[in-house]
Amino acid sequence: MPTQPAIRIDNIVKRYAPPPAAKGVDAQGKLALKGVSFDVPEGSIFGLLGPNGAGKSTLINILAGLVNKTSGSAEIWGFDIDTQRRNASRAIGIVPQEIVFDPFFTPYEVLENQGGFYGIPARDRRSEELLAAVRLADKRDAYARTLSGGMKRRLLVAKAMVHSPPILVLDEPTAGVDVELRRQLWELVQELNRDGVTVVLTTHYLEEAENLCDEIAIINHGELIAHKPTRELVDMAREKIVAVTLAEDLDAAPAHEAFAKVELTAPRGVEVTYDKDQLSAGQVLAILQQQGLTIEDVTTREADLEEVFVQLTGTSA
Repeated sequence: MPTQPAIRIDNIVKRYAPPPAAKGVDAQGKLALKGVSFDVPEGSIFGLLGPNGAGKSTLINILAGLVNKTSGSAEIWGFDIDTQRRNASRAIGIVPQEIVFDPFFTPYEVLENQGGFYGIPARDRRSEELLAAVRLADKRDAYARTLSGGMKRRLLVAKAMVHSPPILVLDEPTAGVDVELRRQLWELVQELNRDGVTVVLTTHYLEEAENLCDEIAIINHGELIAHKPTRELVDMAREKIVAVTLAEDLDAAPAHEAFAKVELTAPRGVEVTYDKDQLSAGQVLAILQQQGLTIEDVTTREADLEEVFVQLTGTSA
């Protein structure tokens, strides 16, 4: 039997009120979300992508109860965010972009206080367990302000999981984090997901989304422009590249009307970009051979999510 989605978003519209002195078009206010609808499957890692200002944070803030939507509806774990706000809030944990905890509290105190805010009795709190899960047990009694950037990010994840929500939303969790700490956060997200937590991830690192996410939704200018399994989105990229090593030096790159782009990468190296709907790699090689070129080595490169993102939004991440 199919399960209900972890999050259901139906035709969400958000228009911010205009400044008091605004005139003309500005007097209508900014339309941040224009009827966005999608479901987040239970148990998935779901990517929410889009350029800066696309509406991602507005949507997350609506789910978190920090921003009131103009119209539409949303459910979190089956609870309507308007009529069942308390239950909806308990079903979701939000990890914001900003570092939000008292720097003079220890990690243990941060989690204990958060548990108190949720009304969790002291005997039922999981502070020690969560610190161990995010690999901060040895920093239990250190001031939070002394933690590194990556440690602070992991503490935010633990803080969001204090009330054991089935859904975790991470808003740019690896922004400003170095490569090694980013990898550690990826591992933590995957561990939580294996334990049954549904994860919603917003990120500007397309490699992150491609490696982690089962499905991806892309928002641009407040509109949903794509929502597909990650592999299907990657397959939307029409262009492919064949990199060829030749037996002879070339003074100029070979040309053909069927090639989208040809680049001479070395005296004997050529990269041919072609539309996979129009040509195959074999046809590209045949054209090069017809021009009298002797091919010694060939590699091909598949499209990645970044190319799809640029095609859909006209913006690099």
